[in-house]
Amino acid sequence: MARVLVLFAHPAQRPTSINLSMARRAEQVAGVTFVDIYAEYPRFDIDVEREQKRLIDHDVIVFQFPLFWYSTPALLKQWQDLVLEYGFAHGPHGKKLAGKLAIACITTAGSVQDYSCDGGNKHPFSAFILPLRQTVELCGMTFLPPFVLHAANHTDSHSARTHIESYPLLLGALRDATLDVGELGRRDQVTAADLAALVDQQGVD
Repeated sequence: MARVLVLFAHPAQRPTSINLSMARRAEQVAGVTFVDIYAEYPRFDIDVEREQKRLIDHDVIVFQFPLFWYSTPALLKQWQDLVLEYGFAHGPHGKKLAGKLAIACITTAGSVQDYSCDGGNKHPFSAFILPLRQTVELCGMTFLPPFVLHAANHTDSHSARTHIESYPLLLGALRDATLDVGELGRRDQVTAADLAALVDQQGVD
């Protein structure tokens, strides 16, 4: 059984937030460590040693956040800057995270079409998460395709509920190593519908 760490970063949590509903479901998944980094570090005073120990103690790292101005929220970026330091996460003697899996679970305000060369953002979604992907891969981890809900503020209630309910399914499958990582790796991103099909293939309840 893999040890899963969820790092939740959302600076503007609202009761109606899909991201917050996902977080509440993640907290209930057995065997998953859930950390709300904005709650733990409201003054951005990150305990680097504690965060590094958390990373070492887990096999799968989940970054959960809403896309803010085409990037991660500020505290998660600072977390990366301080925690993933040279000599720990990268460099000739910094390979302590090598071999772990990482996945980003992201909501966006823009639609799928917005994240295209012809859309409002003028670039595909993959371009905006490239810094996170490159960071993860520099640390020797495998970056799985992100679990994404586009247009989260405008989606219908059924789609929102399906995405929220699929999130603990994803975490459980990562914990139990019942997802085909090779198949996942052939996708640019994963939606709730994609995940349901992948999990069904593996026979996960």
